[in-house]
Amino acid sequence: MLYCGREHQAAHRPEHKRACNAVKTSQVALDREELELRNMPADMFMPEDVFETSVGRFWGIYGTRPYMRARFAVVEALMKIKDDMLRLCRSDNMGVRDLFPALCLRLGKDQEAYDFVKWYAIIHEKNDYDWGDMALPFLDTKDADVFEPVDIFIGEYCSLSYAVSVTLLKTRLILDLKSLQNSAPAGEKVPRELFDIIRSQLVSTVVAKNKDIMESTDHGPLIDTLRSQVRELYAGVKQLNKYFWPALIQPGSHLTARPPAYSRGTPEEMQLVLQYSYDSWVETPGAIDVIRELMKN
Repeated sequence: MLYCGREHQAAHRPEHKRACNAVKTSQVALDREELELRNMPADMFMPEDVFETSVGRFWGIYGTRPYMRARFAVVEALMKIKDDMLRLCRSDNMGVRDLFPALCLRLGKDQEAYDFVKWYAIIHEKNDYDWGDMALPFLDTKDADVFEPVDIFIGEYCSLSYAVSVTLLKTRLILDLKSLQNSAPAGEKVPRELFDIIRSQLVSTVVAKNKDIMESTDHGPLIDTLRSQVRELYAGVKQLNKYFWPALIQPGSHLTARPPAYSRGTPEEMQLVLQYSYDSWVETPGAIDVIRELMKN
């Protein structure tokens, strides 16, 4: 950030010191782990030139994991910076709120992503929030019901970024519940305590902490409800921007385009939201297939 002078730079420092120091510390740790990994001798467990020869399967090589964990820590630290930017500028003139939900989803913070978009959706509906009044509650929605109806996200003037993020979150819930359903036969062969641990690893924390869902033997009705919600969201996103779903299936050059400006419903809006959210979709196995099926129908 640029300042008009050292006085203002020093005055601003307390506002961002903690978050910036976290980024600096995590980056130093990442640099150290990268150097160690690049200097690690090749053997049967570590390919030569691992950064060039093992792209796409890093985690499967045990020696790369300290580096990958360090890189993950940098992403988490950067997410705190984005959170801090929203705190410093509630009205968010730079549009940080559009990329925040997808980043949460990439980090496995599904509940945080939903709480974030739910708060903004509620404020958008009220349309009388004073962004300059620091006494008003800000991003205070916590543990909102991720299984609730989706109407608030798919109105004519709703956020494309939020609708896309909630679509992915609901799709993840469907995939989680299917995993639980498919794992049920194994419960007859594995000790109950071990079986419960295994099942909790199959799903997101949102599902894992829901006792009723984890103990249920029939997830069919809830899966059907979520499928109906995903269909609503799919239609809602299509209405907000007809270019988005086709681009998610075949992104091509949209992932590298840098539109200088955009308006609602345009290819330029699609490109920005796609770039914010594409990785979160790709990193959820089976999610894009759900959209592909909806497009066929």
